[in-house]
Amino acid sequence: MVIRKFEGIRYSEVTPRQLFWNRRRFLRVAGAGLWVPAAGAGAKLENVRKSPLSTGEKLTPYKDVTTYNNFYEFGTDKAQPAALAKGFRTTPWTVTVEGAVAKPRTFDLDVIMKLAPLEERIYRMRCVEGWSMVIPWIGFPLSALLNAVEPTSKAKYVAFQSYFDSKQMPQARFAGIPLPYVEGLRMDEAMHPLTILAVGLYGEVLPNQNGAPLRLVVPWKYGFKSIKSIVRIRLVEKQPPTTWSMANPREYGFYSNVNPQVDHPRWSQARERRIGEFFKRPTLMFNGYEEQVASLYAGMDLRKYY
Repeated sequence: MVIRKFEGIRYSEVTPRQLFWNRRRFLRVAGAGLWVPAAGAGAKLENVRKSPLSTGEKLTPYKDVTTYNNFYEFGTDKAQPAALAKGFRTTPWTVTVEGAVAKPRTFDLDVIMKLAPLEERIYRMRCVEGWSMVIPWIGFPLSALLNAVEPTSKAKYVAFQSYFDSKQMPQARFAGIPLPYVEGLRMDEAMHPLTILAVGLYGEVLPNQNGAPLRLVVPWKYGFKSIKSIVRIRLVEKQPPTTWSMANPREYGFYSNVNPQVDHPRWSQARERRIGEFFKRPTLMFNGYEEQVASLYAGMDLRKYY
């Protein structure tokens, strides 16, 4: 038996708390020759510092954050991802970063985790469907990853692609959208300090249904811009295609900033319902981050560029 010192253990080798305590189940699964996830929901993330960029609002309960999800690869019903993503394999995991960069590279998740200190960022998150949450994400600025590959002067946009495997995600055939899921940001949006790559929430490793092991979080945009389970990032010169804009361009634009003055064609965006609350509240411009991000869109017609 090889015994490693604690400091030699990699992030991707952390055993979930559930498997550690449930030894009989662990041995039964391993004995049957089945895959056992090396890291998952329940594993604590250490050395996480608090971010001054956090909101002080009341957190949405963990149960709601992890059981009321949009993740169409695992089903279109809000409860399906939590049930159907349990066996999703998130290790080993790599992310390829390429395109208009001086140093294209494929990163192991353990290397990505060391690019910048982990922070807890408590962000408001607003869904285009009219509901919202306040979530304590654990992550680091996307800029740390992009700077590591040295973007060139041709890098005007950042294109993201999620993982897709029809065998692991059989429910995806009912998704009604093109897969793999793709998203994009303008370069200045991607480099903004509020834009993060999340690896956890509530102090623990990101659950599968919430986009494990690595997802984008852009708090001033509608939730579907925060692409989950990222495997490829490409820096490009022209605006990249995005899944929902391809599926329904009339309803979903490239920018997708939270703007209560621009209605969705099928409903108003002026008010929202915070999960766990009965009454609706007014939707804030840029989801409450107007002071920090409005300058990115100075002079733009936000009704045209929705």
